[in-house]
Amino acid sequence: MDRVKPLPNYLVQRYHGWKATGYADNKTWYRRLASDGQHPRAMVISCCDSRVHVTSIFGADQGEFFIHRNIANLVPPYEPDGDHHGTSAAVEYAVRVLKVSNLMILGHSNCGGIKGCIDMCKGHAPELEAKDSFVGRWMDILRPRFEVVADMQDTEEQTRAFEKEAVVTSLENLMTFPWLASKVEEGTLSLHGLWTDIGEGGLEHYNPETGKFHVV
Repeated sequence: MDRVKPLPNYLVQRYHGWKATGYADNKTWYRRLASDGQHPRAMVISCCDSRVHVTSIFGADQGEFFIHRNIANLVPPYEPDGDHHGTSAAVEYAVRVLKVSNLMILGHSNCGGIKGCIDMCKGHAPELEAKDSFVGRWMDILRPRFEVVADMQDTEEQTRAFEKEAVVTSLENLMTFPWLASKVEEGTLSLHGLWTDIGEGGLEHYNPETGKFHVV
């Protein structure tokens, strides 16, 4: 543990700035959150990408969203095998304990995980094929769906289509969780597929009736 270092100075300065302004101006609200616990109305599963700022997109305050982030905003299928499943654990907690009423999958443009998966599917990323690649094995969740976009010649179009395919894949995998599917069927939980364009600030939602994404 001797390799663990103190926070960089710029982060320390930012913290003190927040404590003196953001926290000080909303001290009562923060203390209420601490004493009353969390009661979020929605869970958001988004990418780890630092450019995806979930709370800013929806103007959300602390306590509104239960947020889980991973590479390419993927949800694996239901696998109660006793192994470690971080994303599945987060979904379980949100649905069964917090009882959120909305669960959103948020994909985004220029996703590095998606680009890596495309390269892997095309045989251009041997490092991701390695058994010890956590990213590669995680992207195996999406790999079977590459056939949907495999024939697209335009690289940008293919990447964008595959980003959206990742959202649909996650929505489908969520429905393999029996206790989640039952809530969806009884109408106490709604699933939402979203994709945001980072550069343009656009937001699209998935319509299962058309099988396409439409501008919000």
